[in-house]
This record gives sequence, C-alpha cells and structure tokens, in this order.
Amino acid sequence: MQALVQLLVSLVLMIHAAALPRHAPVRQPEPQHGAKLIAASSPPRANQGHLPPPPSQQAHSGDSAERWSSGQVNTTPHVNHDHWYGQDGAADRRYRLQPSPHRNSLAHLGPAYRYPILGVDRNLRRFWISTGSHFEVAAWNWPLFADWCWNCGDDFAIYGDPYHPGWYLFYNIHTGTYVHVLYRGQ
Repeated sequence: MQALVQLLVSLVLMIHAAALPRHAPVRQPEPQHGAKLIAASSPPRANQGHLPPPPSQQAHSGDSAERWSSGQVNTTPHVNHDHWYGQDGAADRRYRLQPSPHRNSLAHLGPAYRYPILGVDRNLRRFWISTGSHFEVAAWNWPLFADWCWNCGDDFAIYGDPYHPGWYLFYNIHTGTYVHVLYRGQ
C-alpha cells in the first residue's frame, strides 16, 4: 500500500513539474576577467564565494583527498580554491555505462547556469530541475545528496565529468560538495 501511495505522489509531482513554465537560466554580462557569472537569488557560500570553473582532465594521482597542514583529511567530493577533490579514477568500474540515447545531451553546463530542484524521487534516487531534465544520483553518492536542501532555490550547477564520459557533477553552491549524476532525459 505504501509503495502505491509513493508511486501516486511521484506521478502527481512529475505532472505538476511538467506543467510549470520553463525558464532559461538568468545570465549576467561577462565581467572583465572573463569568467561567466549569473544573476541569482543567493551568492555561493562555498569555494571562497564563487562558482568554480569546470574540472579539468589532468592525470589522476589516485589520491584526490584534500589534506590540511593540521593533518586532517577530507575525502568528501567537494571544491575548495577551485580544486575539485574526491574525484574517482577514470578506471573505476562503477562509472562504466551501457549505451544510452540521453548521454552527453546537456547544453547548459558550468558556472554560468544555476538550477533549482523541482522534485526528488527518493526510491529511484532521481530528481528533476527547472528545465524538465531528470537525473539519477549515483548510489554511492546518495547519502551525501540526501542531506542537501532541495527546495532552497537555484543553488545547484551542473558540470561535465572529465574522468567519466556520460556522467555529470551536480554541485551544491553553498556546501561546496558535488555528486555524480546521470542525465535521464526530459
């Protein structure tokens, strides 16, 4: 019975999300230093108050944890001083994908675009954003994503994952953490 109720609630939320008007992200003119910024309701609190540039595809050392002079180590996927920590190696088997018609279909990626989450389906680890796009959170990242404020506004940016083709990095602008997601279409 509970599964049926959850299914009905999910369907109602999806129908409601489909009926909402779709707005393009608001963009601000490029500043002199060349970085693209957006006009949004709340400035980022993480990464020294700005959205990071996309992660670059560099040789992966196998140890992507942030280490402080105090000896503390942070292995959580996050961005600090524009450095993307916590990236898994390119050979990690969890990221191998079957062919998908939706892979690499996103156009509005990076720090110039911010999105609100319109709804979340906890059972399927999926969420959808204001463009109508649906994403699935990687099972190993779900515990991190489950703690985020999903209805706090346009607090999320999407980046391509340079190490894992077909995967995206869904970045929380206030905590500085990110999760791996798959685009599942509109």
